[in-house]
Amino acid sequence: MRITKAGDNEVRRHLVQCAQQMLGPFGKDSDLRRWGLELAARGGKTTKKKAVIAVARKLAVLLHTLWRTGEVYEPLRNANRTAKKQGAAAVPA
Repeated sequence: MRITKAGDNEVRRHLVQCAQQMLGPFGKDSDLRRWGLELAARGGKTTKKKAVIAVARKLAVLLHTLWRTGEVYEPLRNANRTAKKQGAAAVPA
């Protein structure tokens, strides 16, 4: 899906700006950044722009979920899960 033009212009603008910051050279490491950089690396002329919009949409969904559930944001949630699984598998019982 995509970010529609329904809703507040400022919110969409801020989401896209945040996504650009996340995917830029000074963005902090997170699962969302890694996912967005993988999308951008697929090549093509407009792939970077599409990746920014995809990250902005995913960021909006993530924020809504966090507000609704009250959970705490973990930037490397999936990376930590993978590391724990690999660590548990590497240690013989």
